[in-house]
Amino acid sequence: MSADPTSHLIVPFASCSGGDWLQAISSTDLTNLGKLLRGMKLVKTDTGQAESLSPPHERVLAEACGLTASTDGLIPWAALEAKAKPNEGWAFITPCHWAMGREHATLTDPATLALNEPEARTLLGAMQPYFATEGITLHYLQPTRWLARGDVFAALPTASPDRVLGRNVDRWLPASRQIKLLQNEMQMLLYTHPINDERAAIGQRSVNSFWVSGSGALKETNTATPHVNITRAFAQAAFTNDWAAYAQAWTQLDANDIAQLLAQQNTGKTVRISLCGESNAMTLETAQHSVLTKIKNAISPQPAINLLKQL
Repeated sequence: MSADPTSHLIVPFASCSGGDWLQAISSTDLTNLGKLLRGMKLVKTDTGQAESLSPPHERVLAEACGLTASTDGLIPWAALEAKAKPNEGWAFITPCHWAMGREHATLTDPATLALNEPEARTLLGAMQPYFATEGITLHYLQPTRWLARGDVFAALPTASPDRVLGRNVDRWLPASRQIKLLQNEMQMLLYTHPINDERAAIGQRSVNSFWVSGSGALKETNTATPHVNITRAFAQAAFTNDWAAYAQAWTQLDANDIAQLLAQQNTGKTVRISLCGESNAMTLETAQHSVLTKIKNAISPQPAINLLKQL
């Protein structure tokens, strides 16, 4: 039986690095997840490394969108967003704040900037001439997400912000002379920009750099329309190591999205769930069990947390 494309839930950060996340959810009620998984079979495992530029949930989503990337960090999300022609290089540019420490800079969550559209458009206008000298054209999408068109992006691997938030940026910077030059130029430009003076006056963080992600080129015109639901319920808690909030997010997800999948599965529909950690992802799909198997599972259910540990 084929999977219902409207019933595929992707769960990023279903597990996290370190042991704190596990301790946080060890007493969390995941009843609906456990019941859902007992009616499923494993259909795909995506095995990777926590140091990869593209995290597991983006790899799973890319497959659902019909995107292919032979090189880590080259899932062409921006080209897809731009409805680009094949082989055109595109990327996302995210204006952001780097927290400067004694030894390194840390990328802070762009959402915490509360950057508005007039500010973003003013900054884009100031930055565009510098990018143009490197053959890059900027296009406004949202305050903290712009599109960038340039040949440099066609084969330039870049790290997803989900890999970098709250971490030292050095490990994740793209290996491009052009981008490094622009990073230096923008830090000088933005340091004295009036927008940042205005933001400082009301206690807001400065926009002092940018991040490049979603780079690559489409191999052919993409026609796939994904019918998936990707939750961001755990992202903020994972970035800030707020494990109480993380456990609460699991409770809410189990009571809502997962409960809905379970209800569909109980009516005989085929549903999918992709549980994604920092290294691996597992995709499970409704299985047709015999009555005996259902009884066995009801008597000795496998705790959902055992599966999460494998991510």
